[in-house]
Amino acid sequence: MRMNVVVTGASRGIGLEVIRQFLDNGHTVFCLTRNTEALKSLNAADLHVQATDLSSVESMKESVAFIRSRTKSIDIIIHNAGSLVNKPYETISYEELERVYKVNVFAPYYLTQQLLPVLGTETRSHVINISSMGGFQGSAKFPGLTAYSSSKAAVAGLTECLAEELKDKNISVNCLAIGAVQTEMLAEAFPGYVAPLSPLQMAEYIFDFALKGHLYYNGKILPVSSSTP
Repeated sequence: MRMNVVVTGASRGIGLEVIRQFLDNGHTVFCLTRNTEALKSLNAADLHVQATDLSSVESMKESVAFIRSRTKSIDIIIHNAGSLVNKPYETISYEELERVYKVNVFAPYYLTQQLLPVLGTETRSHVINISSMGGFQGSAKFPGLTAYSSSKAAVAGLTECLAEELKDKNISVNCLAIGAVQTEMLAEAFPGYVAPLSPLQMAEYIFDFALKGHLYYNGKILPVSSSTP
């Protein structure tokens, strides 16, 4: 069955590989990302790219209108976009903290809300929030990542709330708390660290979970990690 999929933050790393997985398997993808250049090489008829600043309400409104003008049904949303600042707690500015929370927490909250009219209309929709082991309760925490890790913990709480709110609307909501994957963001957080997994390996897992995970889970925060970091 062909699925209509929304993916945020997909110009590099895991997000880009996730898009490739869906396209290669015959699905339609709506990609919301700041950097659209990296996606031009995919040259796929089933890929619809919209330049989006997830820290801007107006930009997100335009992107929602873009999606809803092209489809009446969304089967999967993968909130993959992330913002990170790696600085000592006492030096992080309000503006830096605000941007991290806007991208990591407010955007998944708002985009899901605004796309509700096209969710769960034909099949049971699956909303996936990509979190981090850094935001998983009881996991190891690291200096310099207070804004990022606390925002990812908020994403986990948001997942549980939305799963309860939307369970009667034919929508499942789950959260994947991802461990170390060799991405540019990991390099920003842990310079020099070599992760055990590649973006492609993690993307293959996310792709499979997006298609089948809602059959087994709803409102769950699931650690996907062989190493932290």
